[in-house]
This record gives sequence, C-alpha cells and structure tokens, in this order.
Amino acid sequence: MTPMAPSVDMLRGAPSPTALSGADAARIRQTAQDFEATFLAQMLRPMFEGLSTEVPFGGGHAEETWRGFMIDEMGKQISRAGGIGLADQVMAGMIRMQSGQAIVPSEGDAA
Repeated sequence: MTPMAPSVDMLRGAPSPTALSGADAARIRQTAQDFEATFLAQMLRPMFEGLSTEVPFGGGHAEETWRGFMIDEMGKQISRAGGIGLADQVMAGMIRMQSGQAIVPSEGDAA
C-alpha cells in the first residue's frame, strides 16, 4: 500500500450498484447526448464565422443574431441522428464512474 492509497480511495466515493434503473440510464444517455451536441456545435461554429451576411443572400443583422442558435440546433440534430459516437463513450465512462470501476485508458488513448 502506498501513502497515496487512502487519498485515492476517498476520491472514488462509495460504489454505486452496477445495474442502473431505466430512468437513470435515460438520464445518463441524455446528459451524454447533450455533451455531444455541445461539442458538435463548437466544432461547427468556425465553419460559419467566415460567411458573409451581406445582401442579396445574407440575412444581415438578424442572421448574425440567430446564427449561434442555429448552430446549436444543428449540433443537437446531428447528435440525435446518431452523432459521431462521442455520446456512447461519455455514457460508458459515466456508468463506469458511478459503478466504482476504475477507468483505464486503452492503447489508442493519449497519455
């Protein structure tokens, strides 16, 4: 046992049951999907920054005002349609953390 072991054990908290109720699983899924939607919106945002809002095809000040909301909705829609797999990874990590299992990075993960 190392001197750090008690500190690490305190950080883990009490282990939760590994079986999640349907409501818990749905809440975790929704949180993971919301995270993925936010991530996707942040990745889409630079694509729209350089677009002109000048007439005849731009929406002017209204487009500038509402563009952020449109991008957020695009991220949500992509996530709802299956996303990029980030929500699944986040959900698996959240379940592992709640069940008290150690999260060990795989070979492909950056150190």
